[in-house]
Amino acid sequence: MKVGIASAVLGVLFIVITLGDAFETIVFPRRVTRRVRLARVFFRCTWRLWSASVRSLASGRRQETLLSFYGPFSLLILLAIWATGLVVGFALLHFASGSAINVAGEPPGFYTDLYLSGTTFFTLGLGDVTPRTPLARVLTVFEAGVGFGFLALVIGFLPGLNQSFSRREVNISLLDSRAGSPSTAAEMFLRHRYDHGLEALQQLFNEWERWSAELLESHLSYPVLAYFRSQHDNQSWLGALTTVLDACALAMVGVEGACARQAELTFAMARHALVDLSIVFGVSPKETGYDRLSVSDLVYLREKLTAAGLRLREGANADQKLAELRRMYEPYVYSLGKYLCISIPPWITGSPLTDNWQTSPWQQDSDLRKTGRLGRPGDRHF
Repeated sequence: MKVGIASAVLGVLFIVITLGDAFETIVFPRRVTRRVRLARVFFRCTWRLWSASVRSLASGRRQETLLSFYGPFSLLILLAIWATGLVVGFALLHFASGSAINVAGEPPGFYTDLYLSGTTFFTLGLGDVTPRTPLARVLTVFEAGVGFGFLALVIGFLPGLNQSFSRREVNISLLDSRAGSPSTAAEMFLRHRYDHGLEALQQLFNEWERWSAELLESHLSYPVLAYFRSQHDNQSWLGALTTVLDACALAMVGVEGACARQAELTFAMARHALVDLSIVFGVSPKETGYDRLSVSDLVYLREKLTAAGLRLREGANADQKLAELRRMYEPYVYSLGKYLCISIPPWITGSPLTDNWQTSPWQQDSDLRKTGRLGRPGDRHF
């Protein structure tokens, strides 16, 4: 009797916890603030184990490739854990009801209950094991409905997740020709120094304000998207967000003629996304041991912008305001970058770089570049 009650209670807990976690992860559109959640514990524990193992076994591009496997693979494992939890939960309920099933050639027991639960959940309908009592039949019908609904949710969930990932990556790819590979704030301004370039930059800030809002909404609803990495090793959603925050900070401090008001709006939205995602992943902002924009780098940046016809306001007040703006987001960037194993882009690059669109594995691209038809790697770079 006690075993039956314990099995029933345990089975109900398995079903309720699994269905609740799947509902909050797939269906519920808001961020769940409760600390203890199956999906949250699963992602945090497995990511730390996966990332630590990859960093110890590989480096460079191979490391990035192995890290990119985690997002899709972990999602499949989580779906399997949910399915297993439901199958085991219903099997425990069958066991608690006395294993009231018909089976040929062997006495019923928990393993038979588990087999019946699995074939029912995945709607196989083999017929070699059947329920015998009204309660067992009710459990079987209910589990078949739960299994059918679960599979329907998964089928609808995966395409939506891929669409959110694709929308995120579009603007990241567009940033390649607008801010370099990897993208930097200095390169973004230099590539908008043409006539009416600052108007185009204002439009770019407007687009990235909306992108930041979409990033916030999609990644709060589906945090697993943060583990999905970009197509190129030198691109990432965190790197792109950092570049936009850097560029907005420069515009707000005062690049003469720049769109300061739109920069403020984009900065606010981008920082909002950054802070909320830090909360989701439980990473607190921390200062780093190095300065992304040292005093000498800032002087160099001013010289380059001035040479390109863009003047950055100077003086102690301007430097202090820029430092204050950087303190509002850089600690979050460092913490998220360390947690997700994503490289943070610099403010400026010290050597010529080749954009992703300028590269390919075929030799003819090198020949075209030599003739000037494709452009040269350092044409618009520091």
